[in-house]
Amino acid sequence: MNYKIENGKLLIYENDDFKIIEDDLYITDGEITSIGKNASIDDSDFEKINAADHLVMPGLINMHTHAYMTPLRNYADDVDFAEWLFNRVNPVEDNMAVEDAYTANLLAFAEMIMSGTTMYADMHMFRCQSAKAAKEAGMRALIGRGLVGDDLYTDGYRRFKEALDELEEYSSDMIRFSFAPHAIYTCSPKFYEQITKEADKYGVLKQTHLSEGIIEVSDSLEKYGKTPVALLKETGFLDNAILAHCVQMRDNDIEIIKECGATVVTNPASNAKLGNGFAPVNEFLEAGVNLCLGTDGTSSNNTLNMFREMGLLSLIHKGLNKDSTAAPAKTVIKAATINAAKALGMEGKLGIIKEGAKADLIFLDLKLPNMFPANNIISSLCYSANGSEVDSVMINGKFVMKDRVLTTIDLEKVLNDSSKWSRFLK
Repeated sequence: MNYKIENGKLLIYENDDFKIIEDDLYITDGEITSIGKNASIDDSDFEKINAADHLVMPGLINMHTHAYMTPLRNYADDVDFAEWLFNRVNPVEDNMAVEDAYTANLLAFAEMIMSGTTMYADMHMFRCQSAKAAKEAGMRALIGRGLVGDDLYTDGYRRFKEALDELEEYSSDMIRFSFAPHAIYTCSPKFYEQITKEADKYGVLKQTHLSEGIIEVSDSLEKYGKTPVALLKETGFLDNAILAHCVQMRDNDIEIIKECGATVVTNPASNAKLGNGFAPVNEFLEAGVNLCLGTDGTSSNNTLNMFREMGLLSLIHKGLNKDSTAAPAKTVIKAATINAAKALGMEGKLGIIKEGAKADLIFLDLKLPNMFPANNIISSLCYSANGSEVDSVMINGKFVMKDRVLTTIDLEKVLNDSSKWSRFLK
């Protein structure tokens, strides 16, 4: 289906800044083919979409989450990190069945789509379920099977084989894969070295959790005499890797990350809720590190709402640094769009409205009380919007939600199937 979007306000990024224009947008075969009035285009074959009183902007990209963890929403709250992970989360994961993970992903996608996310970067535990659900829901995805072990080819091989299987079965323009060792406390340095070589071999991205908490850093210093960042630099893993959290930076960690061309994904709600602190966002930005934004999973964030996360990112770091100019709206929106595309190697294709880009778009209703008056729409995306303004979502040129109705997910069935989770939530 080809579309001509008329009468809307378009969020455009150029010359390192955002601006709002009022113009037409043409979409052909899943791509943006023209912006502006174009008399040379015969629009008789285009379905007209009236976007009056709407902002049309790139879909948000959630660069770190665990979609299969939606059964754990509001389940392990107000406990310390060790209790949360080892005594609450891990036992539930062990009791989940494959069909539970499939339903959990669909529920996650429903929440993401309804709050404006069109792509997510995932670390999961259940073979092919994330990819299967993403394909059916029409979500764009970067998926990584969580990997653990001391040696990739012995104790770590079962999970790695699952990662290879889903890569072979589900790789497409919409669904890409990464190799995702969990963390330095569940994977040895040798394991990271092996993953680095395999990622080069298969041409896939790498992602991991890194320097999330104080204990992780202190244990690394005691065991290896190095920070987690310095340790992974030695393995070669850091080169162009996607690093979730990076809260506890020490010594010259930030310089190492910049030198290696790695991306940092900050998760302010999760990091705050688990008591791990706040990533040094200002320092990352000043060093020129590519900074992205993620929600983490619902067990530590409780939502998958990227508008909420954008607001938190800005407000937390203004207060933390006692600087009202820290993490301005423009910078935060870039983290959720432009910077994410860069991390994914898809600059100019995702996170932006321009000719040749993928038609991953969200439509925000501007005729809502919290969006009035429209003194500065760009600021409103960070400080006023909460995700409920999103009434239509297009991914790869197809509507996955139209007028607040999901078109690819049977939400009633998903909610009904989710009621069965009570058997393992004890």
